[in-house]
Amino acid sequence: MQPPAALARYGRQIEDELQSLLDRADPPELYRMLRYHLGWEDAQGQPAESAGKRLRPVLCLLACEAAGGNPQRALPAAVAVELVHNFSLIHDDVQDQDRLRRGRETVWAVWGQGQAINAGDALLALAHVSLAGLAERGVAPESVIEVSRVQNERTLEMVEGQVMDISFEERLDVRLDAYLTMISRKTGALFDASLALGAIAGGAPAATVAALGRCGRQLGIAFQVRDDMLGVWGAEARTGKPVAADIRRRKKTLPIVYAFENAGGDDHGRLETVYRGQEPSADDVSFVLQLLESLGARAHCEAEAEAHRRAALAELDAAGVDAVGADEAREVAEFVLRRDY
Repeated sequence: MQPPAALARYGRQIEDELQSLLDRADPPELYRMLRYHLGWEDAQGQPAESAGKRLRPVLCLLACEAAGGNPQRALPAAVAVELVHNFSLIHDDVQDQDRLRRGRETVWAVWGQGQAINAGDALLALAHVSLAGLAERGVAPESVIEVSRVQNERTLEMVEGQVMDISFEERLDVRLDAYLTMISRKTGALFDASLALGAIAGGAPAATVAALGRCGRQLGIAFQVRDDMLGVWGAEARTGKPVAADIRRRKKTLPIVYAFENAGGDDHGRLETVYRGQEPSADDVSFVLQLLESLGARAHCEAEAEAHRRAALAELDAAGVDAVGADEAREVAEFVLRRDY
């Protein structure tokens, strides 16, 4: 599937705005970490080509456009969403002790945990700096205040979801409904913010903002389910991490929560043993993969992702926005959920 035209059309603008915001040099260690994490430099400060697709900020600009606004006015909000997302990734890597992201060493693996926390904090602060640019682009003062409120509320939700996620790692009784609630916050909240902020900057009425936010929320849940599937069944060349990486780390993502809820007898007992232990052996990983296969975990995850995809598109249809803008947002949403294995 070819990347949607909107990713190319808006991607360069987003990168330019990000780079302008991070055009700072003192202290050099901080801004080197930020440029490294965003994919512009390698660990030695040399130019690199590994930036992400900037899906969330593109969705923000498309929401503004679909609401009848000039997407250039929403650019500071789009960049703020991307900065919040990357703040969460740096901290998440520290919390999970992940040494690789997109096939490269994570910030903490290169510079240490303390400096990585500083880098994440800096990105969150820069997100607030970025929002100040909305007024300069003609967004009404009351809309600027509303954008800030919504971003902060969704960021708090994201952190709440992360707290839940970490707490789940110590439990073997996590239910499917509790897991879906967690990812609705951890991942869904920021997708919600992406579309809602764009709609607010575009001058959309409250009902449209709410509908687009719900669209983003459902899209984020579907995205996380697909990401969970990649963590179990994704190829290393696709994910930048070893096959079955989430099993090796004993992460309780959706396939594993499903297995705990549906396995019986000896299988359930051994699954508990694997997830109570330390690093799983090769036999343990093989057992879990076979158990997931026998329980139909992959089919369940596919169905879950599809249900939330349909819900997202239904909210988009109900939002009452410009048809051309909605079609482009739909195209990007479909691309977001096209996660090959």
